[in-house]
Amino acid sequence: MANNFWQNKTVLITGYEGFLGSHIAKKLLNRNAKVVGFDKVRNQSLSLSGDLRDNIIWVKGDIANLASVKQAIEKYKPEIVFHLAAETIVGTALKKPIAAFKSNIEGTWNILEVCRGKKIVKAIIVASSDKAYGNHDVLPYKEDCGLKGDAPYDVSKSCADLLSYAYFRTYCLPVCTTRCGNIYGPGDPHFSRIVPDAIYSAIRDKKLLIRSDGKFIRDYIYVEDAVDGYILLAEKMQKLRLFGESFNLSNDKPISVLELVKKIYCIAGKKPDYRILDKAENEIRRQYLSSKKARSLLGWRPRYTLEKGLEVTLEWYKGYFKIHHNRQNKD
Repeated sequence: MANNFWQNKTVLITGYEGFLGSHIAKKLLNRNAKVVGFDKVRNQSLSLSGDLRDNIIWVKGDIANLASVKQAIEKYKPEIVFHLAAETIVGTALKKPIAAFKSNIEGTWNILEVCRGKKIVKAIIVASSDKAYGNHDVLPYKEDCGLKGDAPYDVSKSCADLLSYAYFRTYCLPVCTTRCGNIYGPGDPHFSRIVPDAIYSAIRDKKLLIRSDGKFIRDYIYVEDAVDGYILLAEKMQKLRLFGESFNLSNDKPISVLELVKKIYCIAGKKPDYRILDKAENEIRRQYLSSKKARSLLGWRPRYTLEKGLEVTLEWYKGYFKIHHNRQNKD
């Protein structure tokens, strides 16, 4: 990666307090970028320490509010935009589809529309998802697969992806989309997700409740590898004329939920203890990506195997739970 590409560049990150956004913010601060964080909340991220957060210019706003988005972009004039703000939990989108559509679809067109005509904006990366592809018989998904989500979350990502391409195709907007497998790693606050939930259950000797039948197939990507992909894409978009393109980011090694859970318990040195609920609704059974395009065009490679990533993640949560436990005892 370029050593001085980010020096003093103004970068807007929507959803910077989120799991992926906070990791990207931290990496860019370490590269001396000027980070502007757009989010509804502050001090929610488990990944950003106080000194790092103090170096982020926080703009409080809702991505679904066009005026807020316009004010932030016109005031700070970012050269690069990472659009990550979204409803990211599939179950929440299922229960509250209108809120998910406003955040994931309207929020995306707000970013694209405000950036349209802003010459200062050189690159926009919109976080799509593997869920944008919907259900296909032929796997792994490649970037030219059709976008045909059918559940609320999946549809919201299909729409955001298509909106991004429409703004490129119609208005020559310098935008790309990224489609990641399931991102995991230190600092994920959503314990409804299988990795932090299984780690918590293993560490605390609690029975893990698996919503599906355990046979769903997914691929998992360590958060730092995803961050590297986002940053590398931003660095190469203009030079390689990649505008309008989409990139899958994956470790290319799909695994069942049950196999993943057993790996986590093994790394934790515990005997697997779980119960299959088999209650998952509106979820695709087999879903995984090919990252051949990102590897070929961007020179991107995941640096973490699944085992190594899980080891690092487990150690981080051990420390987090210990600190959290000590604070509760003091209170």
